[in-house]
Amino acid sequence: MQYFTIQAKTHREAIENMRNQYGEYAKILTYRNVRLGGVLGLFGSKGVELTGYLSNEEKPKVTLEEGKLKVLEAARKEQTLNYILKEIKELKRGLPANGETGSGFGPGPGYGQHPSLEKLRELMQQNDFPQSFANEMVERARERFSLTELEDFTSLENAVIDWIAEKIPTAPPEPEDQKPRVLIIVGPTGVGKTTTIAKLAALYGLESEGKTARRVRIVTIDSYRIGAKKQIEIYGEIMRIPVSSAETREDLKKLIALHADAEIILIDTIGKSQRDYRKLAEMKEILDGAGSKPEVHLAVSATTKTRDLEEIFQQYEPFGYSRVIVTKLDETSQIGSILSVVAKKGKPISFLTDGQKVPQDIEPSSLVRLLLNLEGFHVNRDYIENKYGAQRRAAG
Repeated sequence: MQYFTIQAKTHREAIENMRNQYGEYAKILTYRNVRLGGVLGLFGSKGVELTGYLSNEEKPKVTLEEGKLKVLEAARKEQTLNYILKEIKELKRGLPANGETGSGFGPGPGYGQHPSLEKLRELMQQNDFPQSFANEMVERARERFSLTELEDFTSLENAVIDWIAEKIPTAPPEPEDQKPRVLIIVGPTGVGKTTTIAKLAALYGLESEGKTARRVRIVTIDSYRIGAKKQIEIYGEIMRIPVSSAETREDLKKLIALHADAEIILIDTIGKSQRDYRKLAEMKEILDGAGSKPEVHLAVSATTKTRDLEEIFQQYEPFGYSRVIVTKLDETSQIGSILSVVAKKGKPISFLTDGQKVPQDIEPSSLVRLLLNLEGFHVNRDYIENKYGAQRRAAG
């Protein structure tokens, strides 16, 4: 009996080399991953190694379909568990390593070039999801859907929407026993923190249909921008909500104690770049006067790119933010960046804003609203309303 060893870059290439060199009577004994080339085993490229033998038995020629069954039967009887899994995966994909026409062991065009997977990848890119997030969704679809099931793109869309929803953290309910409830809004310059504070003040402090007004107080530590301070004071005057200013940690501590009868205290902060470490440290020192249990929300613009969002999230970690407010939703139709980053960081979205109007252009975050914002997806509104509508969080 003749034995042989074959090394190649891929499993499929090794199989083809074996058949080309030894014909249809070649049998595989073992299969393992190896390093090809390099020096003393270093710097080589990944590859595979097959060992096998030549059978002396005469084998009749078989059809293409019979050949597939023969390969599976041989794998089941003679190969290790690792080889079996590899062989089945290759048969399922049905594509040679170079992406050309199959070699006779696959079922056809295969997953790698399936139009539904390509269309899904395009939709993920259209929504500005980062490549890693898009790859995860495509690979999940490849594993969960058969070739026949992939023909129903509507079902694939619904599944992907569910998978996206699963990854978005849900904000916990508002604390009811904490008085006063201290909300601090931090974030980089230009995201609309002051306007968001005014919207929240109106949301909580103004009476509306079915909702009683709460005792709200506003404190600003943004004494650097005269215009911003004046703006929040005007909002407070219109809504008849007291506005105070703090410049030091002790100032803030005294104001928190002074407003102990309030139900909600909203603290507006200085808009600083995430790279201005000195100013961020100074602001953190002042905010330490808010006590040990403030509720810190990070405000970010929906128009911010993934890499910048990740930097912002990282640099504001020392403030202990537990929720995220997404602003300027009206300025973009691509929310993949923010969805992917909150999923990666595990930070739930608390509020969404989409304009300058106070108090209209703000609402508690909901999966329904976020999923409906996905560009290009044919979202089944009734389906997601029924499934995720209960997760909508009320602000009062």
